[in-house]
Amino acid sequence: MPKKKTGARKKAEKQKERQREIRKGAEQRQIAQWPCNFTMECDKCGRRQKNRAFCYFCSAVQKLPVCGHCAKVKCMQKTGDCVIKHPGQFTTGLGMVGAICDFCEAFICHGRKCLTTHACECPLADLECKECERGVWDHGGRIFKCSFCDCALCEDDQFEHQAMCQQVEAESLKCASCNKLGQYSCLRCKVCFCEDHVRRKGFKYNRGEPIPCPKCSYDTKETKDLSMSTRKVAYGRQTNDGGEQSFGYTYDDDDDDGGGYGYYGAAAEGGSYCDEDEDDEDDDEDEQDDEEDTDMADHLSHLNIGPTYS
Repeated sequence: MPKKKTGARKKAEKQKERQREIRKGAEQRQIAQWPCNFTMECDKCGRRQKNRAFCYFCSAVQKLPVCGHCAKVKCMQKTGDCVIKHPGQFTTGLGMVGAICDFCEAFICHGRKCLTTHACECPLADLECKECERGVWDHGGRIFKCSFCDCALCEDDQFEHQAMCQQVEAESLKCASCNKLGQYSCLRCKVCFCEDHVRRKGFKYNRGEPIPCPKCSYDTKETKDLSMSTRKVAYGRQTNDGGEQSFGYTYDDDDDDGGGYGYYGAAAEGGSYCDEDEDDEDDDEDEQDDEEDTDMADHLSHLNIGPTYS
């Protein structure tokens, strides 16, 4: 018979389990929930932006800085891991600041844990927007992650990118290696795979987990669960230097005999099919304008306006 657990042992096990869940939740925290990516309003210019040490627009220092790691505004620890000891009093403002992060440009409090761990755990380290290729220091907005391809996006391009993200770089939803229908889609590579080519040889797959992409190892999703669309190609008529439509034919400027052997019909003789029609239309418009002017003059001829002064 196993020994019964005492109350202290049960309490210790519950506390360990709770701490394990807290650490697991911190690792799976989304990038928008980090304090260094919070929304901040400048005290001087009043513009909203990402949490940072200095205002992006007016470079003003904030009166109540927020720690980019623990979201602390006021240090109330009389005895703790504070690098700068302040026994018997609370600290706010710049008295609580210990450093500025080089990646997220946010204040870090003077706690030893925040100073030693934030630089390694900063979620904004080396993040650039996939659309505009701007970093944190190049724009004042927040950083988000695409819900489909998990790429970094700035605040200006997040909606446009996610609206066009479910698109395959192909003209059909067939597998990239064969002509079978692609049952799995990688939203980062924009490629579809069938059941045979999505699995790699010598790789162990766990049941119930999503199958990684054979190219980039990103988790694939089933095509039927997505609103996937194919690539569209827009064809347009090419124009030469003169502004005339060449209809896909070449044009040779060195040919002195005619308008170029690339054209056909009347265009090969230096003319165009549309020249005569355009001239006739211009003549008709001129005649209509002359008739309108004469009619207006007849209507106003019997009026006695009298002397006018400018």
